[in-house]
This record gives sequence, structure tokens and C-alpha cells, in this order.
Amino acid sequence: MEKREKFGTRLGFILVSAGCAVGLGNVWKFPYICGENGGAAFIVLYLICLAVLGWPILISEFSVGRASGHSVARAFHDLEPENTNWHRFGWFGMIGNYLLMMFYTMVAGWMIRYAIRMLTGALDGMNTDQIAGAFSDMLASPIEMGIFMVISVLLAFGICSMGLQNGVERITKVMMLLLIVLIVVLAVHSLMLPNMQEGLKFYLVPDLQKIADIGFGNVLFAAMTHAFFTLSVGMGSMEIFGSYLDKSRSLTGEALNVVSLDTFVALMAGIIIIPACFAYGVEPDSGPSLLFITLPNVFNHMMGGKIWGTAFFVFMSFAALSTVIAVFENIISMTMETFHWNRKKAVSRNIVGVIVLSIPAVLGFNVLSGFQPIGEGSTIMDLEDFLVSYNILPLGSLLFILFCTKKNGWGWENFLKEADTGEGLRYPAFVKPYIRFGVPLLIVIIYLKGYYDKFAPYGTKTLIFWMCVAIAFLALIFSFSTSKQKSKKK
Repeated sequence: MEKREKFGTRLGFILVSAGCAVGLGNVWKFPYICGENGGAAFIVLYLICLAVLGWPILISEFSVGRASGHSVARAFHDLEPENTNWHRFGWFGMIGNYLLMMFYTMVAGWMIRYAIRMLTGALDGMNTDQIAGAFSDMLASPIEMGIFMVISVLLAFGICSMGLQNGVERITKVMMLLLIVLIVVLAVHSLMLPNMQEGLKFYLVPDLQKIADIGFGNVLFAAMTHAFFTLSVGMGSMEIFGSYLDKSRSLTGEALNVVSLDTFVALMAGIIIIPACFAYGVEPDSGPSLLFITLPNVFNHMMGGKIWGTAFFVFMSFAALSTVIAVFENIISMTMETFHWNRKKAVSRNIVGVIVLSIPAVLGFNVLSGFQPIGEGSTIMDLEDFLVSYNILPLGSLLFILFCTKKNGWGWENFLKEADTGEGLRYPAFVKPYIRFGVPLLIVIIYLKGYYDKFAPYGTKTLIFWMCVAIAFLALIFSFSTSKQKSKKK
């Protein structure tokens, strides 16, 4: 087994961790959700939810990682009381990381493809229908999508193959710093566009009437859900970076830095996108259509649009690749610890494995488009995203919190000691009852509400079936946390 590497700098840890958290959802989802749910009023609720839900879970992941010095594959083995079942979650976390990469590598490939398209002017002069057709043509081509998926895999694993400090930390630091520069430049440019005021009003001005129309409970739930998912917690993607961290700084403060940077990117993405859409009379959308249809149409109407479009998709490529690199590093570490491989062997085998596992998502838009696994119009990517976003992340987060607070787990005192080791912000010990009971309750509510919203449109029978599935998964997680330590037989 190779000696455990450590981050070379504190900045490296913050930027690499934030790079994992900063994902495509920050850009194609947050701005639209914010505008639709009351603008600045939603942002306030979002920040509160981030503080009371996302932040504590992130601290728990970092703490488990640093205390164990291992990935999620081995962390629970090291910290759990003897003869308990927490270690079984290791496989759960490994599956989650592979599932995420089975479609995220493909989407990262889309970003690279569109950066090239904007740079070469391939979309210049196209109208809205032609731009939509260009995106559809890409989805219909398994060869084109497969090539760029492979490019994203090779780029990310190539960086990981150079090691933590020389590869992951060094390259991700550069990518994240360039990402921050690009996002600031793009935001300033967006604020100089004609009629940008209407976009800013939609995005940032508090609209209490809109909240009243939607319902405060619905807006609060939207804020809570996005705050929960934005940090990529629950499957060990953050835990791994805690395992590479020294003891010089407290984890509460370091987690706050990561949360702040992730939030900054999300807010700035809205300032880039929403005013630009309003300036050119294009309705802002959410999801892939925003990035690949709506925004290229905006850039085509904009003076210097080729430059700004290229800069935007380079920014998006960095955001996607920083996540892929971070998760690949977790996969490499897990397989090194599980199968006792060195880094070179783990990289070479996972390159092949991830490419093969990513092929179904690519084919799901063309060759296998007739397979609609979770309802009419769904794709293989939708199934994989459902398994990760609606199951692995919330259930894994629940398990991390229970592990850090229950006596038959790692326990509150051990967790608090690890979180407070080093200089910096102390963890507020008085919140133990809330962390112990409140956070798990919120996670369960988000989890069940997610299933309800997903399957309610398909009818009562379908909804009942899937709600039973959700409850069964919850029961499995709670079975881990209720296992009692068995005394050794004499």
C-alpha cells in the first residue's frame, strides 16, 4: 500500500473540495430556481438552509475522512465500534461514485464539445431551431458523444495519475482560479448588456407576491433541496479530501470556506445567465436546454458573441472537469484501499472500467432511446441520476450524520474532537440535539418528498410502489445505525 498523500497547501484543499462541489447544477439549475421562487428572498432562505443542513453534513464528511485517513471504502472500518455494521456503507459509497461518473463524464464531454463549437464558429449564424437541431444531432450520434466522453475520462484520469499534489491539487488549483476569473469577467460583461435591469430584477429583487402565489412551504422546500444537493455530500466525494488534510486547521472553518466558494459560483452564474437572456428577449430555462440551446442563441445575438460563448463553455468545462477529477480521485483511492493496488494500476483499470460503464448513458439518447426506465421520455442518464441524486446522496448523508452522533457509531465526542482539532472556527457543541435529530428528520423529509414529486405524475399505483421502495431503502440505512455492539465471546 502506497503512503498516504497530503495536500501541499490549505488553498489546494479548499479549491479542490470546492471544485468537487461546484457542478453543473450550480449553473443550469440555481439561477432559474432562484428567479422562479422570489429572487433575493429565495437566496436568503437558500443561505439559511445551506447553514443548517449542507454545512453540518459537509463537516461530518471531512471529519470522518481526516480521522480515518482513508476513503469511504475503509473509513468506517477504522472508526466504527467492533462488530457493528457501519462498514457496509463502504460499498454503497463506491457504487454511488461510479454511478455518478456513468453519466457525468458524458455531460463533461458535452461541455468540451461546445467549447470547441463556439471557438470554431460552428454555431455562428444559426437561428433558434438550427441551434436546437445541432444539439439534437449531437445526442443522436453515439460516436460523437462517445469520443468526447472518452476525452473527458482521459483528461481527468491523466491528471489523477500524477498524484494528489502534483496532479489533482496543482491542476485543479489552476482550473478553479481560472474558473473564478472567467466567472467574474463574464458577470461584469453581463451587467453591461442593454436592458440587463429586467434580468437582474427577475433574479435578485425580492418578490414576495411570487412567494405567496407559489406558497412559502414550496419555496422553502425548493431552497432546502437545492442547498442539500449543491455540495455533493453523501457518497464520500468530500470525505476523501478530509483524509488528505492535516490537523492544522479546524474543519468547521474549512467547510465554511468550501460552502462560501460554492455559493459564490452559483450566485455569479445567475448574474451571467439571467440578464443576458432578458437582454436579448430569450426566456431563461433550466436544465441542458439552457446551456446548449438558449445560451448559444443569446451569444449569436451578442457583439463578440464568439469570444464570450467560448469563454462561457471553457468555464463550464472547468466546472465539469473539476468535479470529474475530484470523484475520480475518490474512485482511485477506494480501489487502491479495497484491492491493494498502487495508483498506476488503479488508474489504468478504472480508465477502462469508467469508459465501459459510461457507454449506456451515451447510447440512451440514440441506440437505446426506446428504453425509458423511469417513465415516458426518460433516458438511461435519468435513471442513473435518479439513483444518485434521489437515493445515494440523501441516504449517504443521513448515514454520515447518524454515524457521527450515535453512541453505537463513531459518536458525538469523537466527532466534535476531530472537527475542532486545529486553529480556526469551533463547532458549536450546543447544537447536538439538532444535529442528532433535526438534520436526519430534514433529510428524510427531503428524500420522501423527492420520491413523491418524481412519481406522483405517473398515478397512484406507481407512486405507492416507489414510496414503498423509498421506505425500504430508509429501513436499510437505519438498520446500519441501530446495530448494537456485540461483546466478544469468552
